[in-house]
Formats: sequence, structure tokens, C-alpha cells
Amino acid sequence: MPRRSPAGCSSSSPTRPASSPARPCRSTADSICIDEPASCSGRKPGHDGSGGGAKLPRHLHLEATRLAAVRGGRMVFRDLSFAVEAGAVLSVEGPNGAGKTSLLRMLAGFLAPASGTVRLRIDGTALEDGEERGKQVGWLGHHDAVKPQMTVRETLAFFAMLHRGAGALEGAMEQVGLARLGDLPGQYLSAGQKKRVALARLWLCGRPLWLLDEPLAALDPAGKRVVADLIAAHCAAGGIAVAATHEPLGIEARRLVLA
Repeated sequence: MPRRSPAGCSSSSPTRPASSPARPCRSTADSICIDEPASCSGRKPGHDGSGGGAKLPRHLHLEATRLAAVRGGRMVFRDLSFAVEAGAVLSVEGPNGAGKTSLLRMLAGFLAPASGTVRLRIDGTALEDGEERGKQVGWLGHHDAVKPQMTVRETLAFFAMLHRGAGALEGAMEQVGLARLGDLPGQYLSAGQKKRVALARLWLCGRPLWLLDEPLAALDPAGKRVVADLIAAHCAAGGIAVAATHEPLGIEARRLVLA
């Protein structure tokens, strides 16, 4: 049964290394292929970067064991197991319908797997319950949740006050390139600018596990660099990022390919 997304943190550098080349997937029952681990380079957060305001756990570990997803009576994937350590980025790739979004929703605790388990360990405490795990998730989905009549500053002020303090608001807008658009109502924002608002909200929430569904969609090259820098800063501070994507994230990432 699907679970409700928790309120609060969901929404729908010139040269950097590309993701590693994909390995060919093994056959049949193995519907996935996963590369060797990689972690973010020691990239420092910028001014008031992702690791600057929110205190992340000292020890973080995400583990999925023999997950299976069924949709409309069809097995989407099965026997999917992997682990991600603090400081690492996992790029989930594959064709439409391969189960990328379903996997993210399972990791977040929004969707129960047909079989298998998801465990998030935080400073020695294992969270298997979906609702408890969801409290540690920063979710970036397809819905921007930008209200037409509210300005960028008004939209983000609530999250700043709730999670990092009012002083973080201007820094968050600067992080995502919206410093000059703070007084612009949401109805006048482009799709890419709305995505930047969602990214700022993600950063302000300060959750240790970031789950991002197509984070590069609707973004121009500059916006994609913003995404890469935010993810790099988040994992450099000890967080984990898992992103479903059709294109390289622009940072060093481990690749999980769903067939």
C-alpha cells in the first residue's frame, strides 16, 4: 500500500567528472547492474553550502535487500540489493517503466515493496519502518509545489524558519541562483526556476537522505551545474543522494541500471 509523503521536505564549476561507464547487466533474474562504489570528491560547499547549516548524522548507511516491485500485476524488478554509504551518490538509470521512481518511493517509505526490506542506519539506529525512515528523507519529485501568488522568498521562508533559521533564507536563494528573484510571484517563474525553488527547499530541510526523481529535468546547463554542486556539497557533508535520471548527473556517482 502506498504511504503518504511526509509534509515539509518534498516537492515534487566548469568541468567535473562524468558518471562512470555502465556495465552490461547480468541476465534474467538480475534485473539490475550496479557498479563499484564511488563517493563524492572532497568538494567544499560554497558560501553557506549544503553542509553548513544542518547537522547531518555522523554515521549513515542505506541498505536495500532483495527488493521486488509489482505494478499492474507485472513484475517490474526483483532481487534488487545494494548498499550506499555516507558521502556517496547513487545514479539510478534505465528506460521508462523500469521502476526507477518506484524504487525511490520504496527507499523513502512512500511505497511498500512486494518483497524485501529497506534499512536506513543513522548513528547505529536502524530504521526499517517506512514512516520513521521518511522523516530522514529530502524528496525532490516532479511536482514543484510553488503557489502562484506567493513570492519565491515567501515560499522558502517557512522552510528556512522550520529547519535552519531565518538567516539561511538568503543563502539558500543564492545557492540556487534565485537571489534576484526573491520578490517574484510563483506564477511568473519558468519551469526551470520552479525547479530551483524546489532545490532550495530540499537544501533548507537538511535531511540526510536525498531522493531525487529526474532532478535535471527542465533545467538549462547552469541549472544542472546547480544540481551537481548541491548534491556534491550534501554528500561531502556526510549525506547520501540517490537520483533517478536519464542523463549524467555531472558528478562522480555509482550507477545502478534497471533493465
